Amino acid sequence: MSQRHEAARPTRPRLTPLPEERWDARIRDLLALAPHDPEGGIPNIFTTLVRHPDLYERFLPFGGQLLGSGRLPGDVRELLILRTAWNTGARYEWGRHLPLARAEGVTDADIDRIGEGPEAAGWTDLQRHLIRAADELHGDARMSDATWEGLAGHFGDAELIEIVMLVGQYQMVAFFLNATGVELEPGFPCTGFPEGEEGHG
Repeated sequence: MSQRHEAARPTRPRLTPLPEERWDARIRDLLALAPHDPEGGIPNIFTTLVRHPDLYERFLPFGGQLLGSGRLPGDVRELLILRTAWNTGARYEWGRHLPLARAEGVTDADIDRIGEGPEAAGWTDLQRHLIRAADELHGDARMSDATWEGLAGHFGDAELIEIVMLVGQYQMVAFFLNATGVELEPGFPCTGFPEGEEGHG
């Protein structure tokens, strides 16, 4: 993660969650469809994005397809999301997905080496291809033949499409989080994320 991320980070939220007293009937219905935290709260990303209800209404099914109904194994999906969060400096994305990743079997050792990139010792061949795919898509909006072929040894066409779309989706989400300064809710520690990335995004 570069100093560029820190330099561009908002010093305070540019958009805040829409206050509940401003939720009309449509917004209440839209937010009822959002994933809720175990204690019943609605994550800040959704209560902020719903300031644009038309876009929110179309965003949620696509994200839900990738996150809840996708074809990729959960550990594969979450490893790609965490590397994308790292590449984009998206602290919110990282903090919200750490517990999801652990629940899907991503180990603490895996989490600790995400910041080291694809050449870190300890990755399996598949994990190395996944991290490299996230990096190539982030940096060049392309994937090398070697990375594609490495992934194609493990996945079919639909899963390969999903890998590309998943990284793109969470990069777009990171753009939104970082540009608006959405604040991470209390209780989501950012284990493994660099010091100095505190606060928003």
